[in-house]
Amino acid sequence: MRDITLGQFVAGDSFIHKLDPRTKIAMMILYIVMVFLVKEIWFLAIPFAYLVLELVLSKISLRYIVNSLKPIRFLLILMFILNLFFTKGEHVWLDLRFWKLTGEAVLQSFFLSIRIVLLVAGASMLTLTTSPIALTDGLEKLLSPLKFLHFPVHELAMMMTIALRFVPTLIDESEKIRNAQMSRGADFESGNIFKRVKSMIPILIPLFVSSFRKADDLAIAMESRCYHGGDGRTRMHQLKFRKEDVFAILVTLLFVASLIVILVLFK
Repeated sequence: MRDITLGQFVAGDSFIHKLDPRTKIAMMILYIVMVFLVKEIWFLAIPFAYLVLELVLSKISLRYIVNSLKPIRFLLILMFILNLFFTKGEHVWLDLRFWKLTGEAVLQSFFLSIRIVLLVAGASMLTLTTSPIALTDGLEKLLSPLKFLHFPVHELAMMMTIALRFVPTLIDESEKIRNAQMSRGADFESGNIFKRVKSMIPILIPLFVSSFRKADDLAIAMESRCYHGGDGRTRMHQLKFRKEDVFAILVTLLFVASLIVILVLFK
């Protein structure tokens, strides 16, 4: 579970770290648009190049991105296999009585797997380079026009940030509970998959109890400090767009435009 990087923030002074959180959120949205615009595996090279550029500029270790993919490896394997069985095609590679393996099925399996990898890696880049407080302020600023519709913008941004912030906390808590159960003779490694799932119950129940206790403590702490939402709230650091933010958005738009042109030309 320590491989889960969602919600973790790696402090740094790189070009990406210094960008306004609103800029990074917009960049992530445009990146997701790029990934979903692609319908063939070959054109995924453009969002992949954008992700590599962002990784280089952020100076984030590749280890964090690899770790963010480990929790979904079984999902990737399952999706890959299912697409092999349920995707039809004309170029048959293997013909059995009950199933035909086609080149189109293999290509589609690789395409969907790479797409998920790119999406997870891109989402991890946002949380790895943006602190929870900055992410809250950025989300609140971007959603501020919805206040005219009496939408609870501040509360929504705060809920999302607290949820992200609790991910590493719950991971550490689960590790402590797991080690405590193993010291009492619990076995989480041996047996079939059903036995392993059943052995997780002594971890999940204390983890849920601890989560509710931490949530209650957080609510009491916020009430004791007279927290009452975003009305009249001030910030120590004011968000300001700089020339670096404009440059980052223009580069991202250039990637999106290049992808659209290529898709139109090779349609």
